[in-house]
Amino acid sequence: MAAPEQHQYPRRAKGPRQGLVAFGVVAVVIGMLGMSFAAIPLYRAFCSATGFAGTTQVRRAAPAQEGKRVVMVHLDANVAPGLALAFAPEVSEVSVRTGQTATVFFKVTNLSDHEQSARAVYNVTPGQTGAYFDKIACFCFSEQHFGPHQTVEMPVVFFLDPALEKDETMSGIDEVSLSYTFYPSRDARPVTAAQANGKEPPRL
Repeated sequence: MAAPEQHQYPRRAKGPRQGLVAFGVVAVVIGMLGMSFAAIPLYRAFCSATGFAGTTQVRRAAPAQEGKRVVMVHLDANVAPGLALAFAPEVSEVSVRTGQTATVFFKVTNLSDHEQSARAVYNVTPGQTGAYFDKIACFCFSEQHFGPHQTVEMPVVFFLDPALEKDETMSGIDEVSLSYTFYPSRDARPVTAAQANGKEPPRL
């Protein structure tokens, strides 16, 4: 009896096509990793440019001409767990005409026997106000260090852009809240309340 005939099936050669596919997969993975690292700074740049999520703007000076609208700015201060600080605005509110430079002070006292380092996270509400809330000077721009039982008065210099008077979304808004929360420096990477609450991809 003759042995069954064995068939040799040709093997598919690993040609350039498989190499291109493998290269494409690796490129996609690397690209996704790159995008994940770039997302946060891009998001911050977007928020800074548009005022999204209450992100305020940074300016060197107020406009030469004031506007007509008067807005009441309420001030608020908070301290996150882990910091022995007393933190409060010297006034609870200030009335500001658009285009007018305003200076307000916040007082901080270190209640502990050792130095503490912290950074202020800010929030402006309503959120759409951020595009018109311009800071010239602010302690939130950098990390702050407080010696044992030291008391510091820290200014915030700001103005409201008169352009808000032409924005329909700002129609009827005559009160704005500016709030700061001090976080320990090791946890202070976000600088807006939205980021502090985990809504990272909204630093001045």
